[in-house]
Amino acid sequence: MDGARATDGVIADAARDPMADWPTGRLLSTASRLIEHTWQQALDGIGVTHAGLIVLHLLDSGPASQKELARRARVQNQTMSRTLDRLERAGHIERIAAADDRRRHVVSRTPAGDEAWLAAHRLEADVFPDLPDESALRSQLLAIIRSGESARWSPEDVEPA
Repeated sequence: MDGARATDGVIADAARDPMADWPTGRLLSTASRLIEHTWQQALDGIGVTHAGLIVLHLLDSGPASQKELARRARVQNQTMSRTLDRLERAGHIERIAAADDRRRHVVSRTPAGDEAWLAAHRLEADVFPDLPDESALRSQLLAIIRSGESARWSPEDVEPA
């Protein structure tokens, strides 16, 4: 498709919807903020923050250390500590001293954490719009994230697939 044809559709769309001519970055940023706000409101109803939900998701594969959770979530250890404190106070996780090193704690989900995780999955269907090809959108979003991740995160920070 040549440049004129590619922009003709965008210009025609812009006549109907002024947002149609926004740069892609602005569209992504706006969509992100709107979804994040709506998602956080929904999560508030089950007593979990977005950061807490990320931890509950990471614990779906089993217990892990705080350091491992921080690495996989791509946050600082201190940030993970605060998130774990909130989850522990809410009864969603427990920290148990590791058998081989009492200074290290193993974090696992509690039954209440399992319930919160399942409730969040049910909420997701209500929060996010139905899309004609969600898997294509997910693939495109992953491509965008991966194209920028090398500048932000080192290879050892990347969670294995």
